[in-house]
Amino acid sequence: MKSRELELLLLETERVFKNGWRQDAINMSDYLDRIGSGFILLNPDPLDFDYIPESMVGRESIQTTLAGKFHSIAHPNGSANVVITGPVGSGKTLLARSFCRDIEHHLRNKRPLRSVHINCRNATTNVRVAQRIVQSLDPGHPDRGLSMGELLSSLRKLLRNSGRHLIVVLDEVDHLLRKSGNDLIYQLLRIDEDQDGSGTLSLILISQEQVLDVLENAVISRFGHTNHIPIPPYDVEGLLAIARQRAEAALNPRSWDEEILMLIATSAAPSGDARQVIELLGASVEHAESDGKKLLMPEHVQTKAKDVPQVMPEDVLDDLSGHQMLVLLGICRRLRKAEFMTSKDVASMYAVVCEEYEAKPRSHTTVWKFLKQIEELDIIATRVDTVGEGRGRTTHISMPHALPVDVAARIEGRVLRKLKRK
Repeated sequence: MKSRELELLLLETERVFKNGWRQDAINMSDYLDRIGSGFILLNPDPLDFDYIPESMVGRESIQTTLAGKFHSIAHPNGSANVVITGPVGSGKTLLARSFCRDIEHHLRNKRPLRSVHINCRNATTNVRVAQRIVQSLDPGHPDRGLSMGELLSSLRKLLRNSGRHLIVVLDEVDHLLRKSGNDLIYQLLRIDEDQDGSGTLSLILISQEQVLDVLENAVISRFGHTNHIPIPPYDVEGLLAIARQRAEAALNPRSWDEEILMLIATSAAPSGDARQVIELLGASVEHAESDGKKLLMPEHVQTKAKDVPQVMPEDVLDDLSGHQMLVLLGICRRLRKAEFMTSKDVASMYAVVCEEYEAKPRSHTTVWKFLKQIEELDIIATRVDTVGEGRGRTTHISMPHALPVDVAARIEGRVLRKLKRK
């Protein structure tokens, strides 16, 4: 019986294999072949939000302003205090981190510096923030059981004994201010009072909010109103520079081109958020590699861009006339395989679509008017570029927040009804 049972088991095993329930180990790994293949992604680190590149792009003038606030820090008793504010994704944290890294290197032979970066969303009490500052100078320092006065006393001694200047960055400081008030910041600003102003500590506050409105007068008087650096959202050129920098550091150079990067930058332009550029670049790479592609294509960006805020609302097409829909349909058909098209392309595609729907084309001026109205609805985006070395200029059109093939399908289901209403 045992022999017969073994024989039946072998037969069943063979049947299972033939039915596909079990695969050969080599076949099972086929679906993993694209991982690490290097077709597009070579280094994932630059696509991480916390990555600090060698240089910061798109914020050169603001870097100069920040450096100017610290003009005295090279002197033995020099210090500075700065408030940096701006919306999400405007580069506040990267600005502070790169500045601290660069100033430490720049002054390495003149004055020893150290910096500590604390996110106050994670450390929302004065004691916890003070502990982290002290432990940045003395990792073995007790992390509990000490009062604020004892922590500040330890900080003064450590600063005096180390001979280093400490730059304290309090990121998302509004969380600390709402929960614990101004006291710690006030004490840090006075840290040198018993040392004849020896300039042992500088303070950088970072917030999305205008924190000067919630700081007490005693703190503001020590900071000074002129030490506020507001940062606006990135413009499309800044976003393009970020996309280019991350692509050069992370991707196979043969897998992308400048037009793909401009499409990504345009997709994030309404928010001016650098994080959206980085996220969209990473998501587009993931989409392309999952398709087994070696190149980033417009559909990889367009599909993922639909998840970016400011996506075209479902009912926005209802606001268009029949001929505006025909103009947009021509745009969609061209942008299925291209990142951008010109206004001349729009006219030619519109003529083709009009012939298809047996509609008499409108004048060039009217088509241009339609184009601007479609742009005002945030369905398309335009940019004007200089052509060649002369003064010629042309308008480039893209659809950064929707998939052209989907918009085309929605138009085709509506346009005949619109045209019959004339």
